[in-house]
Amino acid sequence: MARIAGIDLPKNKRGVIGLTYIYGIGRSTSQKILQDNSIDENIKVQDWNDDQLSVIRNAINEIKTEGQLRSEVQLNIKRLMDIGCTRGIRHRAGLPLRGQRTKNNSRTRKGKRKTVANKKKATK
Repeated sequence: MARIAGIDLPKNKRGVIGLTYIYGIGRSTSQKILQDNSIDENIKVQDWNDDQLSVIRNAINEIKTEGQLRSEVQLNIKRLMDIGCTRGIRHRAGLPLRGQRTKNNSRTRKGKRKTVANKKKATK
């Protein structure tokens, strides 16, 4: 099992897919890493030899990934909340922030429905 950037890559996946298990590396980045280092992207992770693994590790060390990238994203969100911009306010309220409608959808951001009871009518 290959371990890169603190992540155990699945050994039965193709190389280009296996690299996407690392936070911050998507399909295009993994393809670029493998092409730049002349490694076939269809070879499975378990078939990589030690030389190929070390070359891939060195290439990934140059990219911001995992903990470093996660902390940067969190700092960016915190900065938005601190300056009080619209996106920061929406983050604080737990609402969608890119202009989506919230009347019917956005259950993922808003959470489970909270039923609001009707007021009882006063009797005379």
